[in-house]
Order: sequence, then structure tokens, then C-alpha cells
Amino acid sequence: MIINQIDSTTKFEEGVVITIDKPYKWTSFDVIRKVQSMLRYKLGIKKIKVGHAGTLDPLATGLLIVCIGKATKKIESLQAEEKEYMANVCFGATTPCFDLEKPIDAEYPFEHITEEKLQQIIPQFLGEQDQVAPLFSAKLVDGVRAYELARGGSDMELKPHRITIHELRLLQYNTPVADFMVRCSKGTYIRSLARDLGLALDSGAHLTGLRRTSSGNFRVEDAYSMEKIEEMFEELKQTRN
Repeated sequence: MIINQIDSTTKFEEGVVITIDKPYKWTSFDVIRKVQSMLRYKLGIKKIKVGHAGTLDPLATGLLIVCIGKATKKIESLQAEEKEYMANVCFGATTPCFDLEKPIDAEYPFEHITEEKLQQIIPQFLGEQDQVAPLFSAKLVDGVRAYELARGGSDMELKPHRITIHELRLLQYNTPVADFMVRCSKGTYIRSLARDLGLALDSGAHLTGLRRTSSGNFRVEDAYSMEKIEEMFEELKQTRN
């Protein structure tokens, strides 16, 4: 298995793992579809599996692990790795999806929230716990994606699932926005964490920014931009012609 290497020696069918810095407003599937397209039209590889090891929301950026060929067999184990995020949480307002993909639906007082109060509540969010995912999420409910139910007008609440938050560190607070570093288990929704932080402080909150900085031993600093990936595939196309 080759990691983060695309050159004339790369044998995609045998298994390749590359890390990509997912652009803002791209879905994780957009990235996969783009990689599949480059494999097909630049290299002539028409039948090959491509998948990712952990979805990022469209408004999130950062590390996306892309598995190609036989490396797709490693997706489950790669998904299980601990994740790290940088998150921006705005207090005083909520949205139906807990981030900026939908407009604000309610406003709350936030003037009472201080850095000291934020530090005081952090310990209650550490460790193993139940978390309720946003209805606007890819969670499956009887074989249907939750976001499809939400778009159909459902207001049901999803069942809690077990997660672990290993570390939650306040980086700075500029009223009403707090910046956090979060280290957590697979399946943790940082949007839900934002909502729960607001509730714990007798306010409302939503996510205004999210960047995945690591997953297991993979770091976003080592990931390629989509532009660089396209450039490498184009160079490889030239060498193979």
C-alpha cells in the first residue's frame, strides 16, 4: 500500500491511500467523484474502487483520507482512528443543522458567557458519553439517511450513540465566538458538541467553522490540495502517454 505517493511507479489497483485537504463547500463524495474521474479520464482506469475513511460536512475543511483499489479494504480500520478538529462555536443563536448550512432559527442571551464559565463546563464534556447526532446528518434511520427525513419535514430526534471526547481545549474566546481544539472518537459530531455547549451555558450555539487536522497518524499538513492532486495526475498522464 502506497501512502501519499502518486508517480510513475504507482499501481493504483494494488492499493493506494492519499490524504486530501478537502475544500470548503465540497462534499466528501465530491472529492471521491473527482478522484474517480481523474483515474478514468487521465489514466484510463475505468473500474476501480475509491472511498474515504470518514465523512466531512460540506462546510468543513481539512483532512480526508482517500483509499483507492485494494486499500478500500482498510477503510473501516482507518475510520476507527481518533480524530482531531479545530472548531469555531458561536453562542447566542441556533440553526436546524447546528452549523451555517441553514439560517438561524432562534436567538438566545450570550452576554453572561465568559471565558471562565467556558473553562468550568469543559470537564463535563470529557470522556465516554451519549451524543445525539443532528437530524441533518448522514446517520441511517431504517435504511434512510437522516438528512433526507429532515428535508422531508421530519422533526424526529435521533437515538443517542456512544462517543468519547479525549480532549477539549478552549483556544480563545472573542464574544460570542469560542475556538476549540477537540480530540475525539469516530462518530463524534462536532456540530452536536456545539449545540450541547450552548445548552450547558443556558444559551444556544452553532458551529461556524470546522477543520479536521488529524486522523490517526495522518496530519492535514501532509495532505494535498485538490489543485495539487490534479497537477500530479496530469503529470502522470503525460508520463504514461
